[in-house]
Formats: sequence, structure tokens, C-alpha cells
Amino acid sequence: MLTMRRLYLLRHAKSTWKDPDLADLDRPLARRGRRASKAIAGYLREQDIEPELVLCSSARRTRETLQRLEPALGSPTVRIEPELYAASASALLERLRRVPDAVGSVMLIGHNPGMHHLALDVARPAPAVRELELKFPTAALATLVVQAASWRALDRGTAELVDFVRSRDLEG
Repeated sequence: MLTMRRLYLLRHAKSTWKDPDLADLDRPLARRGRRASKAIAGYLREQDIEPELVLCSSARRTRETLQRLEPALGSPTVRIEPELYAASASALLERLRRVPDAVGSVMLIGHNPGMHHLALDVARPAPAVRELELKFPTAALATLVVQAASWRALDRGTAELVDFVRSRDLEG
């Protein structure tokens, strides 16, 4: 039986490069990233976006992004997964294919270029995709819908991009 599944791809908010001695994995959010996270959290609340499962990279900036969103997310199962840090689009797709079929909606919080390439790979060609092709900036959220019996069916061109919002569109 085909089920409508929702996939939310969220690139982490803007991080700081102030401390050159910090490893990339340990970089925190910048002030701008904290503001953007707040804007995205407000958007999640307004749109009633409450994923059942959140998969988040173990990088500090992704965890801090998640922490600022959590009050708006309802009560999802949250998994911090080190293998999501700097993962390729194909690795991210393979991870999503392992999501249990009982889960109807997933939010993946990660990094470019993998997130950008994943979104472009799974989205069917459509006018809405053109904006996404240009850039997947920090704190941007792509919402995709796939009609499938299983997450294992997620593949190239199987999802419809139904929304793409950037934090800068929400601020101000």
C-alpha cells in the first residue's frame, strides 16, 4: 500500500569560524545561525511540522541547530548519528532507506554538499526545483513528499519538492 511520506531536509544554521584552532566538527553556531534557527523554529510551529524521526549529524553546529528547534518539533525520536557528518548524497540516501516503514515523516539535519545533492537527486524535475538548484543555504528547509510503501523506495526522482524555505525569507 502506498503511503505519503514526508522528508524534511534541513541544512544546519550558520556556524562561526572565529576560532581557527577548533576542528570543523566542533564549530558552534554564529549569532546569525542562532537567529536563523529561531526563525526556522517559528516556521515549523506555524506549519505544524512535527516529524516522527529526526536524524542529526553529530557536528556541534547541527546539534545546536536541533537544540534550538526541539521545542517546535513536538516529540520526535531523535538520533544523533556521527556517520551523517560530511556524508555524501548517496550515504544519506542509504541511511534514509533504513528508516522503519512505520515512520511517516523524517527530518534530516546535515551538511552540504551532501544535503544539496540529495535534495536534487530525489526531487522530480519541476519548476519549484529551480530555486533549490541555485543554492541550499544554511538554515534552509526542503520539504519533499514521496508516495511509497517503504522508505526503501526512495530514489532518484521519486519525491516531489513541495516547499523550500530559507531562514532569510522568514527574518525581518
